Amino acid sequence: MEMNLTTPRSILRRFAPGLAMLGALLVQLPAQAQGIYLCTDAEGRRVLTDSYKNGCKTLDISNNVGTPIPAPRKGGARAPSPPPTTPAAFPKVNDAEQKARDSDRRGILEEELRTEKKKLAEMKKEFNNGEPERQGNERNYAKYQERVEQMKDSINRAEKNIEALEREIANIK
Repeated sequence: MEMNLTTPRSILRRFAPGLAMLGALLVQLPAQAQGIYLCTDAEGRRVLTDSYKNGCKTLDISNNVGTPIPAPRKGGARAPSPPPTTPAAFPKVNDAEQKARDSDRRGILEEELRTEKKKLAEMKKEFNNGEPERQGNERNYAKYQERVEQMKDSINRAEKNIEALEREIANIK
């Protein structure tokens, strides 16, 4: 069957589905563009939404096409908070007592540092530069390798603990 595309009726039949979809799309565009509202929630925060609620303001976004949006500030959108203030009833410590506390703290940290260094020296001795002695239950090489990896992790952790303790001691006034 041959179709004649020159008659208006045949052209309409050929393009009717596409025209119907285009018409539906054009009907939806204005509805979407008008449905943005600025509301304030119960906690006082401003919220943008596409569903209307009592007290919301309709935003006119038709003139804002192509308007640049400013980039957020570094460090988050909030302004820096003021430094905390000490309440008047907060207990205060005199300088001599604070120095005694700092001295006690330094002593505790130095003892922990000595213990951690001793533990690290023992682990390094047992580690034997990456070739510790095999134990009787390590006939399987994979078990031996697993223990060697655990030893490496323990040594790294001990070294990091020593660094942290040294930093903490240096920060004591």
